[in-house]
Amino acid sequence: MNRLNISSGSVYEKPIGFSRAVRIGNIISVAGTAPIAPDGNTYHPGDLYNQTKRCLEIMKQAITDAGGQLENVIRTRIFLKDISDWENAAKAHGEYFSEIRPACSFIEVKGFIKDYWLIEAEADCVI
Repeated sequence: MNRLNISSGSVYEKPIGFSRAVRIGNIISVAGTAPIAPDGNTYHPGDLYNQTKRCLEIMKQAITDAGGQLENVIRTRIFLKDISDWENAAKAHGEYFSEIRPACSFIEVKGFIKDYWLIEAEADCVI
């Protein structure tokens, strides 16, 4: 089977050795996606709702670039720095997935690479 690596242009991809998404056959997996603005800075520091929307926008683009669409998402994982604010992340997630309804987990983690990141998100797709 052919492998298609999708890059988002993140400065972290090459030194860490990862792709934003990988497609093999009819499977697409999207790596942990942080709220990085187009200029490389953190998108909306302190605002979990908008950071979640940014992560989902980046993920959607990676899925599209791999030949999929949001309707192909079967699982999302939402990693949060503070689980008590989960409803703001859930609101943004629902704006993208309320009709698709993938399996989804909200998980609290100790921290992220950048202190300003409040979230990272992952997705798996079947086309």
